[in-house]
Amino acid sequence: MSTHAKRERLLLADLLEAAGPEAPTLCEGWRARELAAHVVVRERRPDAAGGLVLKALKARLDRTMAEYAAKPYEELIRLIRTGPPKMSPYALKQIDEAANAVEFYVHAEDVRRAQPDWSPRTLDPVFSDSLWSRLEKLARLTGRRSPVGLVLRRPDGRTAVAHKGVPVVTVTGEPGELTLFCFGRQEAAAVELDGDKEAVSRLTRAQLGL
Repeated sequence: MSTHAKRERLLLADLLEAAGPEAPTLCEGWRARELAAHVVVRERRPDAAGGLVLKALKARLDRTMAEYAAKPYEELIRLIRTGPPKMSPYALKQIDEAANAVEFYVHAEDVRRAQPDWSPRTLDPVFSDSLWSRLEKLARLTGRRSPVGLVLRRPDGRTAVAHKGVPVVTVTGEPGELTLFCFGRQEAAAVELDGDKEAVSRLTRAQLGL
């Protein structure tokens, strides 16, 4: 059975291919070309991908990103579709699912929602629950820079605390939309925000995410 990560990988590749290399994305400063290069570097160049979290490797990451972004766009799409090398940890089904299901979902929406004619996507309940389970584990991490208390709420009433503090803003939406919100795509997420007007304003401008 195909995993969520594999399905989202192929969807992301299709969206990038259809959009074209110069298409805008929700990732500030990145066209589709740079986003595709990021995906490839992240799982094929661990020596440089460490720059995503370590400042000491940031220069190497930037150089490697530029190198891959200069490759033929069709090659980047092919590398995304075929996935990581066999010796990569990402080649293991369990690691791929844990590390990439959310990553590819968010980036697929980065491509979709940057286009003027995008339309809402209905997620199947199993994938939606999977996103929620992952978000529950990551909520405190993604919400650590929130300037206000942050509570995530599903329409069925299930909640997760992403940041303790006052005043509190409650963000209600489907798991996919809450995931986008917590990964810094506040403006693009279809959610309802309940709280003090100033607190809501501060939260929508905050730098959320990993």
